[in-house]
Amino acid sequence: MRQAITPIENEAGVITHFISMHEDITEQLAVQAHIQRLAHYDALTGLPNRSLFFERLSQAITLSKRSSEHIALLFLDLDRFKPVNDTYGHAVGDLLLKAVAERMLACVRESDTVARIAGDEFTIILHQIAERASAAHVAEKIVKALSEPFLLEQHRIQIGVSIGIALYPGDSQNEQELVKLADAAMYEAKNQSRNTYRFHSQV
Repeated sequence: MRQAITPIENEAGVITHFISMHEDITEQLAVQAHIQRLAHYDALTGLPNRSLFFERLSQAITLSKRSSEHIALLFLDLDRFKPVNDTYGHAVGDLLLKAVAERMLACVRESDTVARIAGDEFTIILHQIAERASAAHVAEKIVKALSEPFLLEQHRIQIGVSIGIALYPGDSQNEQELVKLADAAMYEAKNQSRNTYRFHSQV
């Protein structure tokens, strides 16, 4: 609610009373919040989009520089996703992406970031990674979770995921470079066997 108060003066210039006007701006605020959300979140899955992902990655690196803590960046690409769209249609493909997002979120902590950056490509920022094995553990959980069949619109759908992992600050201290390294490691995982993960150091 927005309120505007206007003083009313008499002929002598003395304020004799006030007029108060109220305007309900609830709808306006809701529209602004919706626009803000569209700018930062994926409309289909509700996950942070590419823009917000890079913003959070930059923040994570800044915080890590202060605390000397490590970050793991996971770059994920779904295996056998295109045949799902081709066989069952994009509506089922969209349902699959939503279900994938839910399973990924269940594999990480609330403080971590899962983002959808394009099509069937996702990224995950793991904060405060004490050792390389911690990132591997999360990657293994995700591979296992996404290997389980999805039941969508009475269709039993089986996919997988290829994951590339780059570590900050060990692999790179630059956010753009870190993404490129994780992306390259993901392609190595996909080229080797699919439904697995690779660290940048293994490429």
